[in-house]
Amino acid sequence: MKVLVFIPAYNEEKTVAGVVRQVPRQIGGVSQIDVLVLDDGSSDNTVNQAEQAGARVINNLKNCGLSFSFQRGAHEALSGRYDFMVSIDADGQFNPGDIAKLIQPIVSGQADFATASRFKDSKLTPAMPMMKVFGNRMVARLISFISHQKFYDVSCGFRAYSREALLNLNLFSKFTYTHETFLNLIFKDLKIAEIPLAVRGEREYGESKIARSLWRYGYNIANTIFRTMLDYKPLKFFGWGGAILFVIGLALDIFVGVHWLVTGMVSPFKTFGFVGLFFNLFGLLLVIVGLLADMINRVRLTQERILYYEKKRRFDG
Repeated sequence: MKVLVFIPAYNEEKTVAGVVRQVPRQIGGVSQIDVLVLDDGSSDNTVNQAEQAGARVINNLKNCGLSFSFQRGAHEALSGRYDFMVSIDADGQFNPGDIAKLIQPIVSGQADFATASRFKDSKLTPAMPMMKVFGNRMVARLISFISHQKFYDVSCGFRAYSREALLNLNLFSKFTYTHETFLNLIFKDLKIAEIPLAVRGEREYGESKIARSLWRYGYNIANTIFRTMLDYKPLKFFGWGGAILFVIGLALDIFVGVHWLVTGMVSPFKTFGFVGLFFNLFGLLLVIVGLLADMINRVRLTQERILYYEKKRRFDG
């Protein structure tokens, strides 16, 4: 079995070489381990440091963002006919020595995708600002609610992917891939495993390129989750909203109707009747939009399946 260890890097000259050197070169059940650093337009000495440490380096001509870099890494793993890909950040927060633990569920066939979890084991919760801990846990609860599965950490960048998972992944976010990956694979019924691992809570050098502004980070996460939910579960998204509005409108209609039966007039609740009618119509409109979007989504899912087989033909043929 061949494993590609993929390290996206952007201005990480102080830590990237250490990460590359700590990647284990031998793991039980694995015949080949290669290290690929994708430099995302760094302006420092990241490239030279990675090459001197023994990694193969490819470059983006400019800073294209983490999601673009990840998709390019996934393409390298598929075109290189690797059985698995491990993604690990270049900032030194994760221990490359844990790669063997991370890929174990995939090697054994128990999962298609495995992610390091900072919060599944409370004893391993890293030292980090409480706001970040709270935000990570809230996002994990939201993903858990949407997927009807229990997850503790959906934002960690230390992950392992089977070839099947990489073939199924189709990502659209330009900001980050972490949350969209979860939902994309969940909606395709692939098996996911969380592996509790000890992780450094804060970077030793510099600051996060993704979470420099918590408000911007939160907005981008919410936007990604919203769009993914809209793509894969449109009837649920629009249908529930439409049903709730229709029920509210119906309750107002019934109230005004009962008042009319008792008193013979709708005053002083005439406005309630108009508001109820508006809620009825708008709720029905949302349900109809959900039905139409669900029909379009069936076409989209068919196209994704065709894309999956096209990838298999291209990379495995």
